[in-house]
Parts: sequence; structure tokens; C-alpha cells
Amino acid sequence: MTTPNEPPPPMLDPETIATTSGLEQLQAIADGRIASPAMAVTLGYRLTEVEHGRAVFTGTPNQAVLNPMGAVHGGWAATLLDSALACAVHSTLAPGQTYTTVEMKVNYTRAIRAGMRLVCEGRVVHRGSRLATAEGTLKDEAGKLYAHGTETCMIFAATEGHPARG
Repeated sequence: MTTPNEPPPPMLDPETIATTSGLEQLQAIADGRIASPAMAVTLGYRLTEVEHGRAVFTGTPNQAVLNPMGAVHGGWAATLLDSALACAVHSTLAPGQTYTTVEMKVNYTRAIRAGMRLVCEGRVVHRGSRLATAEGTLKDEAGKLYAHGTETCMIFAATEGHPARG
């Protein structure tokens, strides 16, 4: 975390992607040396643990993400799962590699309420040269399951077209 007088940490950039592993990049985000993605900040969750093939996010949804029935919108849970699943894959990348989500499946098991602290863990199931799959869970601190899902990511060289390069 930065203090009001400190500049914010830098964003993940093409130079860092080219020279560090995905695990190193994510460890820097978890440690606050690289800024969290804007989506995570906007939706109130953050990367709290990362190791090769595994990523854990924690989040607390607020009133801004409620659906018309007063529960947390499923899109919040899906976004949190997408982050954990994709970052589990991200943690396996070599320097110069990047990825994109190809497919995702989410199952919701119960309603999420605003103010609940939730833990989302993603784990790589398969890592090939071009495709990787991951599975994950979204639970409360007592271990009660709220959603689970799977994801497929395509892996490619950052020089093939990284979003930061347009």
C-alpha cells in the first residue's frame, strides 16, 4: 500500500512481461509492487496468495454490485472466479508469454450478500503449450461454497499481440 505522498505502484507493462515470469508478476501485484488491475479495485477484491499453478483472491462485495433482488450480481462472482482461474494459469507463464480466456463455466450454489468476505481459489488442472485449464471455488471464510467454475486459457507469445500494445 502507498501513503498519500507516495506515487502509486506501476502497472504491469510489456517490458516486465518480456523479462519476468508470470509467477513473479503476480507476486509483485500481491505484494503491492505492481498495481492491482483496475477491475479488481473497482469490484473490491485483491490477489492475496499466489504460487505456481494456484491463485487466491479475497473480496467483499458492496451495495454497488447488487442485482434487483438485493443479492450480489452473479457477474461479480464470475469476475472474481475469472480472475482466480486466469491468474492460476498466469502463474505458469514463462517470461515473454501472455494468455487470454477462451471459455468459462460458472455454477452458482447460493446467494451472495453484500458485506460478506469471500475467498476465491483457482488451480491449474492442465497446462499445455497453447491451452491451459483451471478450476476454482468461491467460498466464505467458514468454507461454505457459493460458486465454482472452470476456465480454458490460450497461451501465446506476448509479441503475438498483447492488449497493452494495441
